[in-house]
Amino acid sequence: MGPTASGKTDLAIALREQLPVELISVDSALVYKELNIGSAKPSAQEQAQAPHRLIDICDPAQPYSVAEFYRDAMCEIRSIHDQDRIPLLVGGTMMYFKALLEGLADMPATDLNVRGQIEADAETFGWPYVHQQLADVDPEIAADIHPNHSQRISRALEVFRSSGKTMSEFRAQQSESSLCKDYDVRQVAIAPHERSVLHQRIALRFNKMLEQGLIEEVQALKSRGDLHGDLPAIRAVGYRQVWDYLNGELSKTEMTERGIIATRQLAKRQLTWLRGWPDLNWVYTDTESGEIRKKSELVSEILNYFSDFDL
Repeated sequence: MGPTASGKTDLAIALREQLPVELISVDSALVYKELNIGSAKPSAQEQAQAPHRLIDICDPAQPYSVAEFYRDAMCEIRSIHDQDRIPLLVGGTMMYFKALLEGLADMPATDLNVRGQIEADAETFGWPYVHQQLADVDPEIAADIHPNHSQRISRALEVFRSSGKTMSEFRAQQSESSLCKDYDVRQVAIAPHERSVLHQRIALRFNKMLEQGLIEEVQALKSRGDLHGDLPAIRAVGYRQVWDYLNGELSKTEMTERGIIATRQLAKRQLTWLRGWPDLNWVYTDTESGEIRKKSELVSEILNYFSDFDL
């Protein structure tokens, strides 16, 4: 695991050459088909070299929940173990990792009719109004959600309206089937020592995405006609900014700046999660003096954490 642009995919592919592992993507953008450039999806060549599970499994018009990831990932983990190989989970969606490691309450499936009603209220009255509706029925969850965090507000209120039970009640009955109860788990996070190094990589990568055709990719999504700006796929970092640019709401310069800033903010949130993460082994991609470390060095260091595995 690690912040965006830290080099997780590259290292995971290198590790596959050293360990009997199969890769499982832990990324909320990579699940969507047609989101290729802006999600930094592994290339066809990379996927041929090291296939990634849970990539391209969902249409952008269909929201994909944490519960669905938990179900799908556990299924893939069991399948890989049945092949006498080791699952290597790779990504930066911390909520997905948290669900696997701590278990997940057995919440109701997505109800598109209820979600549509909630989104209609938001369109008419705004998300702070919908947030207050959530606070009226589930103040504990509402207190943890920003009034403009539309996806989390919608899901929490949807859970209550479709089941009659609050998300807080479901979480109190948290599933016992966490990953750590069934498997020996090793966790490694990668990142550079200095955040400025990560910021530089983020800016370079976002500009490269634009050169590779990110605007054209989002235009193709927009041309489908069945997608809108409130869908999780379109709210993904980079896609939201380009979508606003194509709507005429931003200039190209503003879009580029906001895309880079949004990616930096994502990296900051990921690092905040990881700083307090239990049982985590850190591997830094550079030295304290700022020199980039060789991939072979990083692979060797990571392998040390698996030295007592029965490989």
